[in-house]
Amino acid sequence: MFGRLLDWSRRHPGVVDACWLTPFLALSVAHAWFVTTRVDAGIRTVPWSGVSVGPWAILGFGLVTVVPLLWMRKRPLTVFAVISLGSFCQWLLGIGPLTFNVAVLIAMYSVASRCLLRWAIAAGLVAELGLALSFGQIVIDPDFITWASLSVFVIAIWIAGIYANTRRRYLESLEERAERAEHERDQQVRLAAAAERTRIARELHDVVAHNVSVIIVQADGAGYAIDSDPEMAREAMRAISDTGRQALAEMRRMVGVLRTEGVPEEYAPQPSLSQMDDLVAQVRASGLPVDFRVTGPPRNLPEGEQLTIYRIVQEALTNTLKHGGPDSRATVEMEYGARELLLRVTDDGRGAAAPMSPDGHGLVGMRERAAIFGGTVEARPHPGGGFQVTARLPISETRESRAA
Repeated sequence: MFGRLLDWSRRHPGVVDACWLTPFLALSVAHAWFVTTRVDAGIRTVPWSGVSVGPWAILGFGLVTVVPLLWMRKRPLTVFAVISLGSFCQWLLGIGPLTFNVAVLIAMYSVASRCLLRWAIAAGLVAELGLALSFGQIVIDPDFITWASLSVFVIAIWIAGIYANTRRRYLESLEERAERAEHERDQQVRLAAAAERTRIARELHDVVAHNVSVIIVQADGAGYAIDSDPEMAREAMRAISDTGRQALAEMRRMVGVLRTEGVPEEYAPQPSLSQMDDLVAQVRASGLPVDFRVTGPPRNLPEGEQLTIYRIVQEALTNTLKHGGPDSRATVEMEYGARELLLRVTDDGRGAAAPMSPDGHGLVGMRERAAIFGGTVEARPHPGGGFQVTARLPISETRESRAA
């Protein structure tokens, strides 16, 4: 209940000000009328100037002093200046302090709580000067004790306004930081989603490009052998079936991460170096002779790095299948060194002369994968003919121990 009332008051500040200013104005008018009607014939004479001031003039001062408070939230400096000027004119006419003069303190609090410090100090000095003029009566009737005690009250109100100003600015800074943090968090989420989409697109490219290339080669071989060698054609069709199932399983595994509803499914793990022999055997079954050699003691590499090596070999052999031409051969060499893994995939086909696809992602994907682990990939024509892909991946003892 209190929370809803507080929210409503924040949305309707003008109504709230009018609600508490109305009884204050009524009390001020009543007090001013009571004071002025006590004078004989309704007239009050200023002792040091002989100027006569009637009750309606005093009521006018009260309205000029209180009514501007309705705009103190929007224009605190202007409101304080108007009220201070009206109170100064009241002093000049010899009218003593009345209830409506409390508006000076209210306006001073508004300036202290909403304006810069220099304006708050100026408002506090003006209020203190008004007290000195009204209660000190430095020349005619000194009343230092009254002025000093009221000064403490004015200073307390001024300090409360400064505290409210500091508190408000602190809360605004907290809200600003919270909004900035929320914006940065949303931006990080968008960046993470974009990175995930890029990763999935790269994985899909590797899977689809490799397996579709194998299927096309097998289908072409089956078409040539269907009349002369039916058994070989059946073997090619079985290879097509197995390759298609494998591609479908990998695509389901990758696309499955995009599912947001339903029961999670069990998907096959990511390819690793333990499946390198299966990859080579699959390419050999597609008609491309592949020589696979590993030198040096194998190391315990992280799963992500193993996947990177697997995808680089897969992409390189897929390019040989697509662009190497007939009678081409490929060699895959993995050399474990003390601080890096050297991977070379070389073929003797005509891939170096094949036109580059303008929208291809294969070589770019290789470099991006290797760069994640601080490695490099070079793809260039091989001396003497053919094409060579060379990848260098650093072997970190820390990553190796974590993988172990």
